[in-house]
Amino acid sequence: MVGLKRLNNVQECVTDVLRSGVPGDIMETGVWRGGCCIFMKAILASYGDTTRNIWLADSFEGLPKPDAEHYPVDRGDVHWTRSEVLAVPIETVQENFRRYGLLDDRVRFLKGWFKDTMPTAPIKQLSILRLDGDMYESTFQVLHAVYPKLSVGGYAIIDDYALVGCKAAVDDYRKAHGINDPISQVDWSGAYWKRSS
Repeated sequence: MVGLKRLNNVQECVTDVLRSGVPGDIMETGVWRGGCCIFMKAILASYGDTTRNIWLADSFEGLPKPDAEHYPVDRGDVHWTRSEVLAVPIETVQENFRRYGLLDDRVRFLKGWFKDTMPTAPIKQLSILRLDGDMYESTFQVLHAVYPKLSVGGYAIIDDYALVGCKAAVDDYRKAHGINDPISQVDWSGAYWKRSS
């Protein structure tokens, strides 16, 4: 689903933090079959990095029903109805890592809804935070709980910036926290910025 431009962006961002020595683990929230995380783990392996964890956060059951009372932007969102496509069992994702010889104890899984897993996620510091949660709720919950752990010089990558709910969550969070780092467009959907302060 990601496409070559967004994969190139992932590679450029991960490579930059490795070459620049930006501290912190790598996290993706909303991993589907695990492809981006497998790719990022392969980049770490190719650079001989044996210290960073790759965190995969997902319900592994698809997306939640919209909570329109608390997140009215998500009213009418239908991602939760596509579980036959979007729900990939954790065991399948683990097997996908195993097929490439990349499953080890530095591949860490956070299973559950973001509202439950993000506030208590045992993550100290991140160099890459890649969000692929589609909805306002999923995006905002991750930013609120985890963005403060992103190192200066690290990257926030937004897979679904073209989607109304996701874009609104990103824009609202950035405005509320005075984040002025310029957002760069990757392709029709993806966007990212480098944290400067």
